[in-house]
Amino acid sequence: MSQIRAYGRYRTGGLWAGARVSLTVVVVGSLVALFGMLEFDERCMHGLVQGPGGLRRVRYRAYPPATVCEFQGGEVSSVGSGTVLAVLLWAAMGVLVVCLLGALLAECFAPRPGGPLVVPTTPAADLRRTGATLLSMGSAFLLLYVPVGWPLLTGPSSACAAGGEWGAHPPATLEYGFFPPQATCRYTSGRTEHLNADWLANLAVLPAVPTLIAAAAFGLALRRRSEERRAPAGGARR
Repeated sequence: MSQIRAYGRYRTGGLWAGARVSLTVVVVGSLVALFGMLEFDERCMHGLVQGPGGLRRVRYRAYPPATVCEFQGGEVSSVGSGTVLAVLLWAAMGVLVVCLLGALLAECFAPRPGGPLVVPTTPAADLRRTGATLLSMGSAFLLLYVPVGWPLLTGPSSACAAGGEWGAHPPATLEYGFFPPQATCRYTSGRTEHLNADWLANLAVLPAVPTLIAAAAFGLALRRRSEERRAPAGGARR
């Protein structure tokens, strides 16, 4: 009597649902915070925002998004630094990371059917599912990375001068790297600064982590599919 190997996968529907809900909260909350940042720095500059002492400088925080006006005796921030919104955004980001990475890691395993957390599946179904996941994660990575890193991808040694009408005195690119996409630019005045904001460069490479996990899950699913196809000819099924 022939025996056919049974395949299973972990139930990840709850994890994906949690990732979708938390992502929605992150996006909506970030938009509210970004809206609160509009012209907040200008209001600080013109004295419309009261703070302890004189204004020293204005800086921008990546997450939760906020404009921070530093005064001599303390700081005043836009709505993104509000206790409720900041706690909500950090909690939603934590849930998103846990659910997303948990769901992707679960796709890397092929447990035998049985138990409340495992459902039957086939290598072909695993391959389709992990392939769709890899396509989604890879697309998200490219959508974030390419716009930020395009000057470095097209001409790394002249990235600082890309897209500007500099005439005979373009800024020099002192050093550069692709991961994260960043370069140090020196202008003719001697001033140096980064090509991209540090938070933006780091944000551009964050999707690389889930993309790599999705690629590993797809590779394992592809191997299981290949083993299933070879099994009848190799005598794995008896």
